[in-house]
Amino acid sequence: MRDLVGIVRDEFPSKRVVIVGDLVADQFLRGTISRVSREAPVFILRHDETETRPGGAANAAANLASLGSKPRPVGVVGDDSNGALLLEALRSRGIDPAGILIDPAMTTTTKVRVLAGQHYAARQQVIRIDYENRETISPEVRASLHACLSEAVGAADAIICSDYNYGVVDDETFRLARQLARARDIPFVVDSRFRLAELKGATAATPNQEEVEQLIGPDIDAARCEELRKGLGLKAMLVTRGNKGMLLVSEGAQAVSFAAIGSEEPVDVTGAGDTVIAVFALGLASGMTYEQAAVVANHAGGIVVMKKGTATISSDELIGSLQRLGSSNLMGSAA
Repeated sequence: MRDLVGIVRDEFPSKRVVIVGDLVADQFLRGTISRVSREAPVFILRHDETETRPGGAANAAANLASLGSKPRPVGVVGDDSNGALLLEALRSRGIDPAGILIDPAMTTTTKVRVLAGQHYAARQQVIRIDYENRETISPEVRASLHACLSEAVGAADAIICSDYNYGVVDDETFRLARQLARARDIPFVVDSRFRLAELKGATAATPNQEEVEQLIGPDIDAARCEELRKGLGLKAMLVTRGNKGMLLVSEGAQAVSFAAIGSEEPVDVTGAGDTVIAVFALGLASGMTYEQAAVVANHAGGIVVMKKGTATISSDELIGSLQRLGSSNLMGSAA
């Protein structure tokens, strides 16, 4: 087996990955509870700060950048303050936003998580407020989006399709990305919140257990996942299962299960799927087998869920986790 630590250290930084999909501004509004309102039996939250982090497809790009690779996000944001904050958050992480279009007709999808607490106490999430784009991308913007995608893929080692059902990944865009990946013979990895059954023919997919259960019913097992993989025309499918770990089914190989890395009680699962698809795709782009890429993605997911908010993983953290487990225990077990 190739040295996974060496690949992460030496190969990951040289890889270019295109991420086409729904860019989300993840905002964390932190405040201090000062008193109870006289108007209604509710607490008054005094605003302390609001932080904007890359979410959705932008979070996958941020994870790639934190691992030293060269991500190229392709998508659309609105001509609004949240769009500007999201672009600035990407630039601050060294990510080139040249493939991101600004459309005045669109609203930047924004998820505001309100974190409340008293002085010197940990902030807890009390509510999430979503501002979702409801506008359809115009034919003119769609054409520009496809031009950006085609240009970005010219030097890519892999393509990620991150579909949160906010309008960027329609059938035409998916087919173009698949065609471009096949033409360059590079991995094409997809994740879709609601439309995985429609997005067939990618190299691999990384759905979570809930998304798989929506397609094949509850109590999933390796045999039914393998049947779903074949039906979707995938070479591999990596199912994330929370504190139950992961399940990998791949063409011509026995299904493999991976135990969860780290604590079974995560701190925050926000954006963990973005981390998994980023690392899995990066592993494939670096020449890893499906099982090797799944091992590394499993470690990345286990690390990131122990961080608060939409988070990323560094190369040092990932290498440290792989080294702590030891080379003799890196692979999964037959499912």
